[in-house]
Amino acid sequence: MDPVALLGYVAGAFTTVAFMPQLVRALLTKSTGDLSFPMLMMMFSGVSLWSIYGYSIGSLPIVVPNAIMAALLVALMLLRIRYD
Repeated sequence: MDPVALLGYVAGAFTTVAFMPQLVRALLTKSTGDLSFPMLMMMFSGVSLWSIYGYSIGSLPIVVPNAIMAALLVALMLLRIRYD
């Protein structure tokens, strides 16, 4: 594997995994009041645009982690709506 692509996958893994504890916490506590819905929407918009950008330049190290992050953000937004 290309070292630059590997670097991209590692960076993407770190940023994606860093967001997982928030989702787990929300599921366990059934509390999302401390999450700002506008922040979640802006993050979702940002990672979605990064995914589109990555796809347009053919870069899986950009597409994959951002698409996963978008899915995690959708889950958090749905929990925010459900528990609010």
